[in-house]
Amino acid sequence: MKLTNVEKKENNLVELSVTVEKDEFEAGMQYAYKQIAPRINVQGFRKGKAPRKMIEKLYGVEIFYEDAMNYCYPMAYEAAVREAGIQPIDKPVVDPESLAFEDGEMRFKVTVMVKPELGLKAYKGLEAEKATAEVTDAEVEAELTKQAQRNARQVSVERAAQAGDSVKFDFEGFVDGVAFEGGKAEGYELQLGSGMFIPGFEEQVAGHEIGEEFEVNVTFPEQYQEPSLAGKPAVFKCKIHEVHEIQLPELDDEFAKDVSEFDTLDEYRADLKAKMQSMAEQSAEKAYEEALMNKLTENLEGEVPEVMVEAELDQIVNEFSYNMQMQGIDFKSYLQMNDMEESSFRNLFRMQAEQRIKVRLALEAVARLEGLEVTDEDLEAEFAEMAKNYNMPLEKVKELLMPVAVKSDLLVQKASEFVKANAKAVKPKKARKTTKKAAKKDTAEEAAAAEETSTEKTEENE
Repeated sequence: MKLTNVEKKENNLVELSVTVEKDEFEAGMQYAYKQIAPRINVQGFRKGKAPRKMIEKLYGVEIFYEDAMNYCYPMAYEAAVREAGIQPIDKPVVDPESLAFEDGEMRFKVTVMVKPELGLKAYKGLEAEKATAEVTDAEVEAELTKQAQRNARQVSVERAAQAGDSVKFDFEGFVDGVAFEGGKAEGYELQLGSGMFIPGFEEQVAGHEIGEEFEVNVTFPEQYQEPSLAGKPAVFKCKIHEVHEIQLPELDDEFAKDVSEFDTLDEYRADLKAKMQSMAEQSAEKAYEEALMNKLTENLEGEVPEVMVEAELDQIVNEFSYNMQMQGIDFKSYLQMNDMEESSFRNLFRMQAEQRIKVRLALEAVARLEGLEVTDEDLEAEFAEMAKNYNMPLEKVKELLMPVAVKSDLLVQKASEFVKANAKAVKPKKARKTTKKAAKKDTAEEAAAAEETSTEKTEENE
């Protein structure tokens, strides 16, 4: 393959002029002959055994051109892209008028959209808010309470149901005296106070005894998911079968032994606080980095190609679909359950996709402007780390992952670290507290401003 010309055009398009030289094109012609010969009958030869020269004499050498081109084009295009050092972001388009077969060679021109090199107004000295990560004792106690709730026991009781209890009961709902679809269940378990049912329902179940039959009167919310029931009053006929009291375990050393590897509650509490502190710090750091990247992308100059956004949306959809499959749910079934078209689903993530692309383009601009590079040592270290994390042989990791892609990701990572190292973290601005004194001051200032405006208008009228 010989790349004879690279021409940059408008809208991030690049035209490549490519020549497939004699040896390579001959391999394509031979491939074409093997594909076509079995389908051709030539008098004096068994089917499929006619020599290539004979077929060319009878039907013309052009009979092999299409298959030869299909054989040669992919390899020639990929080689041309590598030599030109471009990063295509869309499907290439061959100019049919440029396609020529002469002197045993094939020549063509192909146009493809490439990743843009956007400008960047500023990337050093950026400021972004960073919250102080501090876990309070109250938050630790709240987490201990949640742990206790997860390890709670349900004890059957012979008394009226009350808030916090779990009840097993039957119910059937009626609107205008007619039972509606989906409004009936038997042996349903509900924790009173969980807010799982329509507002006002659970409060009316409380106070009733086992075996008692009673009615619950509620009104469906105006924004209820089923339009035919929205805003309508309903009556539910109910009967309780079981009442269970939720009993939380005591927060003591025995509890600590049951839920952790520690012997005392104090040890468990200290470990829990340390883990919560670490998570809070990671969360604060992640939020800070995200805010920093938002600041960075505000300085981008140029437009993000729509094809890149669509490709990123494809990636998001594929990731979501895979996660759904891991839960045993088909993506199409998920869309049907949520009464949603795939186009609507994609639109939910469009802004996220655009921001992802902007961040990467901005960081690539930083790497370009700062002359950042990824060394062979960097690449080998990354492959070794991946092999360790995935518990796979190093050579297998190298076989599965393209070095060019890994190198690109490392370069972006280096650029991110550079931006962060040259940025400034600032404390979040606190909401201004309005005191009586401040309120009086604000009122006085507003009154003075109003009076000044009124005076100006009067002077203008005069």
